[in-house]
Amino acid sequence: MESVVQSPCVRNCCLNEEDICLGCFRSLAEITRWGAVNNQIKLEIVRNAEQRRVDYLKKWRR
Repeated sequence: MESVVQSPCVRNCCLNEEDICLGCFRSLAEITRWGAVNNQIKLEIVRNAEQRRVDYLKKWRR
């Protein structure tokens, strides 16, 4: 049986001007559809969010 992908939500919601949460780095669209998508799409969302987090940290550490 496939394990359920856990939400990356850290309960620190703050959307930037691009509607990206600065807590979990998911887009508003990804957050709102989370409960309706399968694990494969959830994994894709988590990977995208992680890449956004890395890019954000690189940008602000300059």
